[in-house]
Parts: sequence; C-alpha cells; structure tokens
Amino acid sequence: MNPRPKRPVDPRLLSALAEHPVMASLVGAGTVHRFTASPAPLGILASVPLGELEATVERTRAARKIVFVNLDSTPGLGHDPGALTYLKGIGAVGVCSTRAAIIDRAAGQGLLTMQKVFVTDRSNLQRSFQSISRSRPDLVQLMPAIMLRYMEQEARDLGVPYLAAGFVRDGDDVREALRHGAAGVCTSDEGLWNLRRSALHAS
Repeated sequence: MNPRPKRPVDPRLLSALAEHPVMASLVGAGTVHRFTASPAPLGILASVPLGELEATVERTRAARKIVFVNLDSTPGLGHDPGALTYLKGIGAVGVCSTRAAIIDRAAGQGLLTMQKVFVTDRSNLQRSFQSISRSRPDLVQLMPAIMLRYMEQEARDLGVPYLAAGFVRDGDDVREALRHGAAGVCTSDEGLWNLRRSALHAS
C-alpha cells in the first residue's frame, strides 16, 4: 500500500476534542440513548447487530454526534469494500479498525477514520506506527492507555491526533493521557462522558 498523502484533520474533530476530551465507547445499542443525552460529541460504536445498525447510526446523527463504527466488532460486517459502502449508505460518518487497508479504503470513500493500535511491546509498536504512517487516519486510538507514558515521543512524531483507551477510569487517568500528548481518551465509563477540558484544568 502506498502512503496516503497527509490530509488536514477534520476541524469537527479538533473542535470537539478541544472542549470534550472524552470520546464515548458504546458497546451495543443499549447505551446509545445515554450517549445521545450526554454532552460528549464523539463516540465509537461496537457490537451492534447488523439489523439494528442503521437505526442506531441514524439516532446518533439526529443527536448531532460524530460516531465511528468499529468495523472489527460489528457482527455481520466483513472487511471487504462492500462493508464500507453499506456503512456510508446508512449514513455512518466514521470507521474504526485495526486494519490499515480498511482505514485507507474508508478514507478514499470520504469517511472519517480512526485506527486502533494495541501496544504489547516495542517491536509491535514500531510495526503499528509504520502502518499508521502509511494509512494516515484522522485519529489513532492507542491501547492500553498506561503505555502512553512509555511511547509519548513516538506517538507525537506520528503527526496524527491520538486518544488513549483501556483502563481509563477517572479524571486523573484523563489528565495523565493529556499530559503525555493525547488529544483525548476513549472510555465506556459513562461517568466521564460529561467531562469538559475546562473542569480538568480547574481541579
């Protein structure tokens, strides 16, 4: 795969993260109504049955949320181009995946993209970051969050906004991620979805 030319980060994402550093992680359709009622503007949607996906996506769009559908964790969706065409057809605006090829194809279809990276060791880190440098996603999700302290410089060198995920449990975890250069965090902890950046600075 040839490297995708670097494109400006979508201003909607930068604006959202500037005020709301927490991206909601939604597992199943049951949490969507609480997400749409929260001030969090960004979310990741996973584990929604295919038959419920269109209605769920429409619900988030009606609430003016920007949601990335986790292609790897949505039952019934494959990893072929047809899955991306389907997602765009039902009104999805973003896609999340660990697969660089998916990210590259999704960007080519005009979808927002977030590439997920699980860091297990240094060799894994280098391979993953090389993949990101080729696919050039809009956002990167780094897991687990605690690893960010050990790879801050490498993450900054990517030139792509990154969010920490995994074991983000309270405001202190959010502050630590931001101190290490993260644009925000991803978490399923609904108690953090209301958190604003100004509240972190004030406390």
